[in-house]
Amino acid sequence: MTGEATTVPRDDWPPAPESTRSARSSPGRVTVLATRATVAVAGRWPWWLQVGVVYVLSRLVTAAVFLAVARQQGENPWAPAQPSYGQFINFWDSAWYQRIFDTGYPSTIPRNADGTAQENPWAFYALFPFLVRGLSSVTGLGWTTLAPAVAVIAGLGAVLVVHRLFRLVAGPRDSLAAVTLICLFPVSAVLQIPYAESLHLLLLAAGLYLLARHRYLAAAPVVLAMGLTRPAGLPFALLVAVHLLLRWRSAGFPWGERVRGIVLLAVAIVAGWAWPVIAWLVTGEAAAYTDTETVWRGGGGLVLFAPWFDTGQWLFGPVFGPVVVVLVGLAVVLALLSRPVRRLGTDLQGWCLAYAVYLAAVLHPQTSTFRLLLPLFPLALAAVFVSRSRAYRITLAVGFLALQIVWVAWLWRFATLPGGGDYPP
Repeated sequence: MTGEATTVPRDDWPPAPESTRSARSSPGRVTVLATRATVAVAGRWPWWLQVGVVYVLSRLVTAAVFLAVARQQGENPWAPAQPSYGQFINFWDSAWYQRIFDTGYPSTIPRNADGTAQENPWAFYALFPFLVRGLSSVTGLGWTTLAPAVAVIAGLGAVLVVHRLFRLVAGPRDSLAAVTLICLFPVSAVLQIPYAESLHLLLLAAGLYLLARHRYLAAAPVVLAMGLTRPAGLPFALLVAVHLLLRWRSAGFPWGERVRGIVLLAVAIVAGWAWPVIAWLVTGEAAAYTDTETVWRGGGGLVLFAPWFDTGQWLFGPVFGPVVVVLVGLAVVLALLSRPVRRLGTDLQGWCLAYAVYLAAVLHPQTSTFRLLLPLFPLALAAVFVSRSRAYRITLAVGFLALQIVWVAWLWRFATLPGGGDYPP
């Protein structure tokens, strides 16, 4: 020992036990051990607490991102430069929802001199702003307090239901990892702003869960409410039709369940058409909703699938544009038919396929397209299925968080373009 004692630094004297000396000699090892200990402790928590902690921490991180970007916000249509957090999250469509909260919907579609529709509230579904209005009448609180609170609480409910949905096809660790990816998804910032996305995600996840459990009548009111939140009733109806067809061809499908399944299919179809019909009945114009919705894409009416080819030609020219669109479509189909996505089961894979077809048919591709990908949330579990490597999953989560910062700084922050306006989030 005397020969070794002189090599020990004075701040490490007397010699520490072997385990302590090993940890001190490697700070990274301390971090790894602490992380493993934290994970081990958290792993003993109830599932709902684990999901809740992930959600709350991710919302705090996103709030920090909003606050940092708000300091860079200049002059804009909604608030002064460098707005507060509450002002900043009330940009863009939040302002439209607040207008609906305050005054409801117009009885006629405002139109230009040439007859084309102007931007108006009929493009935004009623359940979210009317839910906030109902809570306001009970609590006396205003939009700026209640709307973000409803969004955050609905987001929490959504990830809890998503976890239960994922547990139907995956283990607890994979399910929690997938929920973490959803919480860090680049557009997950919308889960805490006054948009309808978090409420829609809650209802969509609940509808998928009840469908997978064959609880068709319980799913019916959920799907109807979903159809008054965001336009997803028609792809859900397509999913229900395929679900029933697959069950019809297999054994063990009692007639009672068949009848209840048909009821759900009918409700889903009604949910898909409910909002356009409501707009028609209130305004007296059959095309009230579609005319309003297409204003944001420059008018011209709704032509199925055409906007993708128009955008492709605009970006890549008349020759390569259609080729690029077809190649992108094939890539999406191959991805949705890949082994990790098949592991989701027929219902979740079927939903992703149905929603992708819906987007291809009616969506005008633009910067808002990123936000409209959130209903494809089951693909987060497929991404987890790709590899059990911890490094892969951590890299994916960090990459998502980095892209979330990009989304808020690029699209949520308003910066006037040379021709006026800005790209919408």
